[in-house]
Formats: sequence, structure tokens, C-alpha cells
Amino acid sequence: MKQIKMSIAAIVILAGSLLAFKAQNSGSIKGSVSPTDAGVKVWAISATDTLQSAISNGLFELRDVKEGSYRVIIEATPPYKNAAKDNVSVTAGNVTDVGTITLSE
Repeated sequence: MKQIKMSIAAIVILAGSLLAFKAQNSGSIKGSVSPTDAGVKVWAISATDTLQSAISNGLFELRDVKEGSYRVIIEATPPYKNAAKDNVSVTAGNVTDVGTITLSE
């Protein structure tokens, strides 16, 4: 009986460890906005996916972004105008830093 319990425990541990190494198929997009209080939300839009996140203290990060090419849009507070950055490429397991996006009045 002890032998069976040990075998079952070993199988459970092996199965759990195999699932822990699931292939990652997403990345992230990060950046900042200037002036720091001018941006409200950031959007990432591709042909098949749309994500959004709040901007805090001028910084943003979109996580679990599928691989592909995105248009990143900063939603601004008046009197500032929205801004966009095209052709932002995301690859699995990597962070794409778009740098600082400056909003104009």
C-alpha cells in the first residue's frame, strides 16, 4: 500500500512539473507619457486583439499581449491631444519598451 501511495505521489509531482513549463506565447508593452499627468489610458490594437490599461504617474504596462504588430494609442486629458505609435512589435516572452510618448497641446 505504501508503494502505491509513493507511485501516485510521484506521478502527481511529475504531471505538475510538466504543466509548470508551459510555453509562453505572450509578451508585454511598456512605456511612459510626458507630461506625466497628461495620459489617462493606453490602448494596444492589432488586427485581432485590443487591450487597454490605466496610466499611473506617467507609466504604463500592458501584460499578456499576444505576439504581433500593434498600434499603441495614448488617451490624453484635455488640453492634451491623443497620440499614437504604429508598428509596435511584440514577441513571446519579451517586453517591448516604446519609450516616452510626448503629448502635445
